[in-house]
Amino acid sequence: MKILYIECNMGAAGDMLMAALLELHPDPAGFLQRLNNSGVPGVVVSASPSAKCGITGTHIAVKINGHEEASHDHHHGCDHDNHEKDHHHKHEHKSERHSHGSYHEIEHTIGHLNVSDAVKSNVLDIYRLIAEAESHVHGVPVDKIHFHEVGELDAVADIVGVCMLIEELAPDRILASPIHVGSGQVRCAHGILPVPAPATAHILRNAPIYGGDVRGELCTPTGAAILKLFAEEFVPMPVMKVSKIGYGMGKKDFAQANCVRAYLGESESEREEVIELACNLDDMTPETVAFAQQLLLDEGALDVYTMPIGMKKGRTGVLFTCMCKHDLRDKMVRLIFKHTTTLGIRETTSRRYTLDRKLDEVQTTYGPIRRKTAQGYGITRSKMEYEDLAKIARENEISLAQVMDELNAST
Repeated sequence: MKILYIECNMGAAGDMLMAALLELHPDPAGFLQRLNNSGVPGVVVSASPSAKCGITGTHIAVKINGHEEASHDHHHGCDHDNHEKDHHHKHEHKSERHSHGSYHEIEHTIGHLNVSDAVKSNVLDIYRLIAEAESHVHGVPVDKIHFHEVGELDAVADIVGVCMLIEELAPDRILASPIHVGSGQVRCAHGILPVPAPATAHILRNAPIYGGDVRGELCTPTGAAILKLFAEEFVPMPVMKVSKIGYGMGKKDFAQANCVRAYLGESESEREEVIELACNLDDMTPETVAFAQQLLLDEGALDVYTMPIGMKKGRTGVLFTCMCKHDLRDKMVRLIFKHTTTLGIRETTSRRYTLDRKLDEVQTTYGPIRRKTAQGYGITRSKMEYEDLAKIARENEISLAQVMDELNAST
Protein backbone atom coordinates (compact mmCIF):
# COMPACT_ATOMS: atom_id res chain seq x y z
CA MET A 1 0.00 0.00 0.00
CA LYS A 2 1.47 3.36 -1.08
CA ILE A 3 1.41 5.87 1.78
CA LEU A 4 2.03 9.61 1.70
CA TYR A 5 2.91 10.93 5.15
CA ILE A 6 3.12 14.71 5.70
CA GLU A 7 5.09 15.95 8.70
CA CYS A 8 3.92 19.36 9.95
CA ASN A 9 6.41 20.10 12.72
CA MET A 10 6.62 23.70 11.45
CA GLY A 11 3.06 24.06 10.28
CA ALA A 12 1.96 24.03 6.65
CA ALA A 13 1.28 26.44 3.80
CA GLY A 14 0.32 25.92 0.18
CA ASP A 15 3.73 26.73 -1.29
CA MET A 16 5.59 24.59 1.26
CA LEU A 17 3.28 21.61 0.70
CA MET A 18 3.69 21.90 -3.07
CA ALA A 19 7.48 22.09 -2.75
CA ALA A 20 7.64 19.00 -0.52
CA LEU A 21 5.40 16.98 -2.85
CA LEU A 22 7.34 18.16 -5.90
CA GLU A 23 10.49 16.55 -4.47
CA LEU A 24 8.63 13.22 -4.40
CA HIS A 25 7.65 13.46 -8.07
CA PRO A 26 9.70 11.41 -10.57
CA ASP A 27 9.72 14.28 -13.10
CA PRO A 28 9.63 17.67 -11.33
CA ALA A 29 10.49 19.66 -14.46
CA GLY A 30 7.77 17.98 -16.48
CA PHE A 31 5.27 18.56 -13.70
CA LEU A 32 6.08 22.28 -13.47
CA GLN A 33 5.58 22.55 -17.23
CA ARG A 34 2.13 20.95 -16.93
CA LEU A 35 1.25 23.23 -14.00
CA ASN A 36 2.35 26.31 -15.91
CA ASN A 37 0.25 25.17 -18.87
CA SER A 38 -2.80 24.57 -16.70
CA GLY A 39 -4.20 28.01 -17.43
CA VAL A 40 -3.85 29.98 -14.19
CA PRO A 41 -3.84 33.47 -15.77
CA GLY A 42 -0.43 35.11 -16.02
CA VAL A 43 1.20 32.75 -13.52
CA VAL A 44 4.59 31.05 -13.84
CA VAL A 45 5.70 28.66 -11.07
CA SER A 46 9.37 27.78 -10.59
CA ALA A 47 11.34 25.73 -8.07
CA SER A 48 14.80 26.38 -6.67
CA PRO A 49 17.04 24.81 -4.00
CA SER A 50 16.75 26.26 -0.49
CA ALA A 51 18.58 25.40 2.73
CA LYS A 52 17.33 25.62 6.32
CA CYS A 53 19.49 24.58 9.28
CA GLY A 54 21.84 22.78 6.90
CA ILE A 55 19.05 20.80 5.19
CA THR A 56 18.54 21.32 1.47
CA GLY A 57 15.04 21.32 0.09
CA THR A 58 12.92 23.12 -2.48
CA HIS A 59 11.40 26.58 -2.45
CA ILE A 60 8.51 27.44 -4.76
CA ALA A 61 8.37 30.88 -6.40
CA VAL A 62 5.30 32.21 -8.20
CA LYS A 63 5.51 35.08 -10.67
CA ILE A 64 2.39 36.88 -11.85
CA ASN A 65 2.90 38.70 -15.16
CA GLY A 66 6.64 38.48 -14.59
CA HIS A 67 6.69 39.78 -11.01
CA GLU A 68 7.21 37.61 -7.94
CA GLU A 69 4.85 38.22 -5.05
CA ALA A 70 6.64 40.10 -2.28
CA SER A 71 6.68 38.87 1.29
CA HIS A 72 5.75 41.30 4.09
CA ASP A 73 7.32 40.38 7.41
CA HIS A 74 6.74 43.55 9.42
CA HIS A 75 3.78 42.36 11.48
CA HIS A 76 3.35 43.86 14.90
CA GLY A 77 3.11 41.83 18.09
CA CYS A 78 5.12 38.75 17.13
CA ASP A 79 7.99 37.50 15.05
CA HIS A 80 5.52 36.58 12.35
CA ASP A 81 6.47 33.67 10.13
CA ASN A 82 5.24 35.00 6.82
CA HIS A 83 6.95 32.49 4.57
CA GLU A 84 3.43 31.38 3.61
CA LYS A 85 2.79 33.85 0.83
CA ASP A 86 -0.71 32.43 0.36
CA HIS A 87 -2.12 33.60 3.71
CA HIS A 88 -5.26 35.73 3.46
CA HIS A 89 -4.28 38.01 6.39
CA LYS A 90 -1.62 40.44 5.16
CA HIS A 91 -1.17 44.16 4.62
CA GLU A 92 -3.99 46.01 2.91
CA HIS A 93 -1.66 47.55 0.31
CA LYS A 94 -0.99 44.17 -1.23
CA SER A 95 -4.71 43.61 -1.65
CA GLU A 96 -4.92 46.85 -3.59
CA ARG A 97 -2.61 45.47 -6.27
CA HIS A 98 -4.89 42.56 -7.14
CA SER A 99 -8.65 42.34 -6.88
CA HIS A 100 -10.06 40.17 -4.14
CA GLY A 101 -11.70 36.98 -5.35
CA SER A 102 -15.21 35.92 -4.47
CA TYR A 103 -16.11 32.25 -4.30
CA HIS A 104 -17.93 32.53 -7.65
CA GLU A 105 -14.89 34.18 -9.25
CA ILE A 106 -12.72 31.36 -7.95
CA GLU A 107 -15.18 28.83 -9.38
CA HIS A 108 -14.99 30.55 -12.76
CA THR A 109 -11.17 30.54 -12.76
CA ILE A 110 -10.93 26.89 -11.72
CA GLY A 111 -13.61 25.79 -14.17
CA HIS A 112 -11.51 26.99 -17.11
CA LEU A 113 -8.25 25.31 -16.09
CA ASN A 114 -6.63 22.62 -18.20
CA VAL A 115 -6.68 20.01 -15.42
CA SER A 116 -8.73 16.91 -14.64
CA ASP A 117 -12.23 17.14 -13.18
CA ALA A 118 -10.90 15.48 -10.01
CA VAL A 119 -8.31 18.24 -9.55
CA LYS A 120 -10.93 20.94 -10.16
CA SER A 121 -13.22 19.31 -7.60
CA ASN A 122 -10.46 19.12 -4.96
CA VAL A 123 -9.40 22.74 -5.52
CA LEU A 124 -12.99 23.93 -5.09
CA ASP A 125 -13.39 21.77 -1.98
CA ILE A 126 -10.34 23.47 -0.46
CA TYR A 127 -11.75 26.90 -1.20
CA ARG A 128 -15.11 25.81 0.20
CA LEU A 129 -13.47 24.86 3.50
CA ILE A 130 -11.82 28.27 3.65
CA ALA A 131 -15.02 30.10 2.67
CA GLU A 132 -17.05 28.29 5.32
CA ALA A 133 -14.42 29.16 7.94
CA GLU A 134 -14.37 32.84 6.92
CA SER A 135 -18.16 32.88 6.91
CA HIS A 136 -18.26 31.49 10.44
CA VAL A 137 -15.56 33.84 11.77
CA HIS A 138 -16.83 37.06 10.19
CA GLY A 139 -20.58 36.36 10.17
CA VAL A 140 -20.83 36.86 6.42
CA PRO A 141 -22.66 34.49 4.01
CA VAL A 142 -20.34 32.24 1.99
CA ASP A 143 -21.33 33.88 -1.32
CA LYS A 144 -20.25 37.27 0.09
CA ILE A 145 -16.82 36.08 1.23
CA HIS A 146 -13.76 37.59 -0.43
CA PHE A 147 -10.62 35.53 -0.17
CA HIS A 148 -8.07 38.35 0.07
CA GLU A 149 -4.66 36.83 -0.65
CA VAL A 150 -6.07 33.28 -0.68
CA GLY A 151 -7.93 34.37 -3.82
CA GLU A 152 -4.81 35.77 -5.44
CA LEU A 153 -3.49 33.95 -8.47
CA ASP A 154 -0.27 32.84 -6.73
CA ALA A 155 -2.38 31.07 -4.09
CA VAL A 156 -4.56 29.51 -6.80
CA ALA A 157 -1.36 28.14 -8.37
CA ASP A 158 -0.23 26.68 -5.02
CA ILE A 159 -3.55 24.93 -4.43
CA VAL A 160 -3.84 23.65 -8.00
CA GLY A 161 -0.23 22.45 -7.85
CA VAL A 162 -0.81 20.46 -4.65
CA CYS A 163 -3.98 18.87 -6.05
CA MET A 164 -2.22 17.95 -9.31
CA LEU A 165 0.76 16.47 -7.45
CA ILE A 166 -1.45 14.32 -5.25
CA GLU A 167 -3.31 13.08 -8.33
CA GLU A 168 -0.05 12.17 -10.09
CA LEU A 169 1.63 10.63 -7.03
CA ALA A 170 -1.59 8.62 -6.47
CA PRO A 171 -1.03 7.42 -2.89
CA ASP A 172 -3.45 4.85 -1.48
CA ARG A 173 -3.53 6.65 1.87
CA ILE A 174 -2.57 10.16 2.95
CA LEU A 175 -1.67 10.66 6.60
CA ALA A 176 -0.37 13.72 8.44
CA SER A 177 1.22 14.47 11.77
CA PRO A 178 -0.42 16.67 14.40
CA ILE A 179 -0.02 20.26 13.22
CA HIS A 180 2.22 22.87 14.84
CA VAL A 181 0.27 26.11 14.47
CA GLY A 182 2.68 28.53 16.17
CA SER A 183 1.84 31.03 18.92
CA GLY A 184 1.46 34.71 19.74
CA GLN A 185 -0.41 37.30 17.71
CA VAL A 186 -0.33 38.63 14.17
CA ARG A 187 -1.32 41.96 12.67
CA CYS A 188 -3.51 41.45 9.63
CA ALA A 189 -6.05 43.22 7.45
CA HIS A 190 -8.68 42.82 10.19
CA GLY A 191 -6.52 43.95 13.12
CA ILE A 192 -4.39 42.06 15.63
CA LEU A 193 -5.48 38.42 15.82
CA PRO A 194 -4.35 35.46 17.91
CA VAL A 195 -2.37 32.59 16.39
CA PRO A 196 -3.68 30.39 14.93
CA ALA A 197 -5.81 32.83 12.96
CA PRO A 198 -9.54 32.26 13.62
CA ALA A 199 -10.17 30.86 10.14
CA THR A 200 -7.28 28.39 10.54
CA ALA A 201 -8.53 27.33 13.97
CA HIS A 202 -12.03 26.77 12.57
CA ILE A 203 -10.77 24.64 9.66
CA LEU A 204 -8.68 22.50 12.00
CA ARG A 205 -11.52 21.63 14.37
CA ASN A 206 -11.28 17.95 15.39
CA ALA A 207 -7.70 17.75 14.10
CA PRO A 208 -4.81 17.52 16.62
CA ILE A 209 -2.95 20.84 16.79
CA TYR A 210 -0.42 22.35 19.20
CA GLY A 211 1.47 25.57 19.88
CA GLY A 212 4.97 25.94 21.27
CA ASP A 213 7.94 28.26 21.62
CA VAL A 214 7.87 29.45 18.01
CA ARG A 215 6.35 32.94 17.92
CA GLY A 216 4.47 33.37 14.69
CA GLU A 217 1.85 31.89 12.45
CA LEU A 218 3.05 28.55 11.09
CA CYS A 219 -0.14 27.14 9.58
CA THR A 220 -2.18 29.19 7.12
CA PRO A 221 -5.85 28.69 6.23
CA THR A 222 -4.75 27.33 2.86
CA GLY A 223 -2.35 24.83 4.43
CA ALA A 224 -4.99 23.85 6.97
CA ALA A 225 -7.66 23.31 4.30
CA ILE A 226 -5.33 21.21 2.13
CA LEU A 227 -4.48 18.95 5.06
CA LYS A 228 -8.08 18.75 6.24
CA LEU A 229 -9.26 17.68 2.77
CA PHE A 230 -6.59 15.12 1.97
CA ALA A 231 -5.35 13.68 5.27
CA GLU A 232 -7.25 10.56 6.26
CA GLU A 233 -5.85 10.73 9.80
CA PHE A 234 -3.54 12.95 11.88
CA VAL A 235 -1.30 10.40 13.58
CA PRO A 236 2.35 9.68 14.41
CA MET A 237 4.31 8.32 11.49
CA PRO A 238 3.26 4.71 10.78
CA VAL A 239 5.56 1.79 10.10
CA MET A 240 6.48 2.14 6.43
CA LYS A 241 9.36 1.52 4.02
CA VAL A 242 10.22 5.01 2.78
CA SER A 243 11.29 5.36 -0.85
CA LYS A 244 11.41 9.18 -1.14
CA ILE A 245 11.53 12.17 1.19
CA GLY A 246 10.64 15.71 0.16
CA TYR A 247 11.45 19.00 1.92
CA GLY A 248 9.32 22.06 1.19
CA MET A 249 11.04 25.17 2.52
CA GLY A 250 9.54 28.38 3.85
CA LYS A 251 11.17 31.78 3.42
CA LYS A 252 11.81 32.73 7.03
CA ASP A 253 14.54 31.31 9.27
CA PHE A 254 13.98 29.90 12.75
CA ALA A 255 16.04 27.87 15.20
CA GLN A 256 14.13 24.86 13.85
CA ALA A 257 14.28 23.90 10.18
CA ASN A 258 11.39 25.79 8.61
CA CYS A 259 9.99 23.13 6.32
CA VAL A 260 7.24 20.67 5.58
CA ARG A 261 8.59 17.14 5.18
CA ALA A 262 6.76 14.55 3.09
CA TYR A 263 7.46 10.81 2.95
CA LEU A 264 6.37 8.46 0.19
CA GLY A 265 6.64 4.73 0.75
CA GLU A 266 4.98 1.38 1.26
CA SER A 267 3.37 0.11 4.42
CA GLU A 268 5.35 -2.67 6.08
CA SER A 269 2.38 -4.98 5.62
CA GLU A 270 -1.33 -4.76 5.10
CA ARG A 271 -1.62 -4.09 8.80
CA GLU A 272 -3.75 -1.30 10.15
CA GLU A 273 -5.21 -0.19 13.43
CA VAL A 274 -8.93 -0.32 14.07
CA ILE A 275 -11.05 0.83 16.98
CA GLU A 276 -13.32 -1.63 18.79
CA LEU A 277 -16.19 -0.04 20.71
CA ALA A 278 -18.02 -2.43 23.02
CA CYS A 279 -20.87 -2.27 25.52
CA ASN A 280 -23.05 -4.70 27.48
CA LEU A 281 -26.82 -4.62 26.89
CA ASP A 282 -29.49 -6.37 28.93
CA ASP A 283 -32.64 -4.34 28.36
CA MET A 284 -33.07 -4.17 24.57
CA THR A 285 -35.22 -6.34 22.34
CA PRO A 286 -33.59 -8.31 19.52
CA GLU A 287 -35.31 -6.01 17.00
CA THR A 288 -33.84 -2.82 18.48
CA VAL A 289 -30.38 -4.39 18.72
CA ALA A 290 -30.59 -5.47 15.06
CA PHE A 291 -31.72 -1.96 14.08
CA ALA A 292 -28.72 -0.35 15.82
CA GLN A 293 -26.40 -2.94 14.29
CA GLN A 294 -27.56 -2.25 10.72
CA LEU A 295 -27.54 1.52 11.22
CA LEU A 296 -23.89 1.50 12.32
CA LEU A 297 -22.95 -0.62 9.32
CA ASP A 298 -24.79 1.78 7.01
CA GLU A 299 -22.86 4.69 8.57
CA GLY A 300 -19.46 3.19 7.77
CA ALA A 301 -18.60 0.70 10.53
CA LEU A 302 -16.24 -2.05 9.38
CA ASP A 303 -18.24 -4.66 11.30
CA VAL A 304 -20.83 -4.83 14.05
CA TYR A 305 -21.49 -8.07 15.91
CA THR A 306 -23.14 -9.39 19.05
CA MET A 307 -22.39 -12.21 21.48
CA PRO A 308 -24.53 -13.65 24.27
CA ILE A 309 -23.08 -13.00 27.74
CA GLY A 310 -23.98 -13.61 31.35
CA MET A 311 -24.15 -10.44 33.46
CA LYS A 312 -24.42 -9.60 37.16
CA LYS A 313 -27.35 -10.98 39.16
CA GLY A 314 -27.57 -13.85 36.69
CA ARG A 315 -29.05 -11.73 33.91
CA THR A 316 -28.46 -12.74 30.31
CA GLY A 317 -27.30 -10.00 28.00
CA VAL A 318 -25.61 -9.10 24.73
CA LEU A 319 -22.06 -7.94 24.10
CA PHE A 320 -22.46 -5.32 21.36
CA THR A 321 -19.21 -4.58 19.46
CA CYS A 322 -18.56 -2.09 16.68
CA MET A 323 -15.31 -2.08 14.67
CA CYS A 324 -14.42 1.15 12.87
CA LYS A 325 -11.52 3.27 11.66
CA HIS A 326 -10.08 6.03 13.83
CA ASP A 327 -11.75 8.86 11.94
CA LEU A 328 -15.23 7.40 12.57
CA ARG A 329 -14.76 6.72 16.29
CA ASP A 330 -16.58 9.81 17.58
CA LYS A 331 -19.43 9.33 15.14
CA MET A 332 -19.87 5.69 16.14
CA VAL A 333 -19.79 6.55 19.86
CA ARG A 334 -22.61 9.06 19.36
CA LEU A 335 -24.65 6.58 17.35
CA ILE A 336 -24.21 3.79 19.90
CA PHE A 337 -25.38 6.06 22.73
CA LYS A 338 -28.29 7.25 20.61
CA HIS A 339 -29.55 3.87 19.42
CA THR A 340 -28.80 1.61 22.39
CA THR A 341 -29.57 1.82 26.11
CA THR A 342 -25.95 1.58 27.24
CA LEU A 343 -24.56 4.02 29.79
CA GLY A 344 -20.91 3.39 28.92
CA ILE A 345 -18.72 2.28 26.01
CA ARG A 346 -15.31 0.59 26.20
CA GLU A 347 -12.66 1.35 23.59
CA THR A 348 -9.86 -0.94 22.44
CA THR A 349 -7.32 -0.30 19.70
CA SER A 350 -6.52 -3.43 17.69
CA ARG A 351 -4.18 -4.20 14.84
CA ARG A 352 -5.63 -6.16 11.98
CA TYR A 353 -4.05 -7.84 8.99
CA THR A 354 -6.02 -7.79 5.75
CA LEU A 355 -5.76 -9.24 2.29
CA ASP A 356 -5.97 -6.93 -0.71
CA ARG A 357 -9.50 -7.12 -2.05
CA LYS A 358 -10.92 -6.27 -5.44
CA LEU A 359 -14.27 -6.68 -7.12
CA ASP A 360 -14.62 -7.58 -10.78
CA GLU A 361 -17.32 -9.00 -13.04
CA VAL A 362 -17.35 -12.36 -14.82
CA GLN A 363 -19.62 -13.52 -17.62
CA THR A 364 -21.59 -16.73 -16.99
CA THR A 365 -24.47 -18.62 -18.59
CA TYR A 366 -26.71 -16.66 -16.22
CA GLY A 367 -25.23 -13.31 -17.25
CA PRO A 368 -22.66 -11.10 -15.50
CA ILE A 369 -21.89 -11.89 -11.83
CA ARG A 370 -19.71 -9.91 -9.46
CA ARG A 371 -16.69 -11.73 -8.02
CA LYS A 372 -14.61 -10.85 -4.95
CA THR A 373 -10.92 -11.74 -5.03
CA ALA A 374 -8.57 -11.48 -2.04
CA GLN A 375 -4.76 -11.69 -2.24
CA GLY A 376 -1.79 -11.41 0.09
CA TYR A 377 0.59 -13.38 2.31
CA GLY A 378 0.89 -15.97 -0.50
CA ILE A 379 -2.88 -16.52 -0.51
CA THR A 380 -5.37 -15.99 -3.34
CA ARG A 381 -9.03 -16.81 -3.02
CA SER A 382 -12.20 -15.68 -4.77
CA LYS A 383 -15.94 -16.13 -4.46
CA MET A 384 -19.05 -15.01 -6.29
CA GLU A 385 -21.15 -12.24 -4.75
CA TYR A 386 -23.87 -13.84 -2.64
CA GLU A 387 -26.61 -11.39 -3.64
CA ASP A 388 -26.01 -12.13 -7.34
CA LEU A 389 -26.18 -15.89 -6.74
CA ALA A 390 -29.33 -15.56 -4.64
CA LYS A 391 -31.00 -13.49 -7.37
CA ILE A 392 -30.24 -16.18 -9.97
CA ALA A 393 -31.60 -18.90 -7.67
CA ARG A 394 -34.84 -16.99 -7.10
CA GLU A 395 -35.36 -16.08 -10.74
CA ASN A 396 -34.72 -19.66 -11.96
CA GLU A 397 -36.49 -21.34 -9.01
CA ILE A 398 -33.47 -23.50 -8.22
CA SER A 399 -31.40 -23.94 -5.08
CA LEU A 400 -28.43 -21.77 -4.23
CA ALA A 401 -26.27 -24.92 -4.09
CA GLN A 402 -27.29 -25.82 -7.65
CA VAL A 403 -26.33 -22.38 -8.95
CA MET A 404 -22.94 -22.63 -7.25
CA ASP A 405 -22.33 -26.16 -8.57
CA GLU A 406 -23.15 -25.14 -12.13
CA LEU A 407 -20.91 -22.08 -11.99
CA ASN A 408 -18.04 -24.04 -10.46
CA ALA A 409 -18.35 -26.68 -13.15
CA SER A 410 -18.20 -24.09 -15.93
CA THR A 411 -15.12 -22.28 -14.60
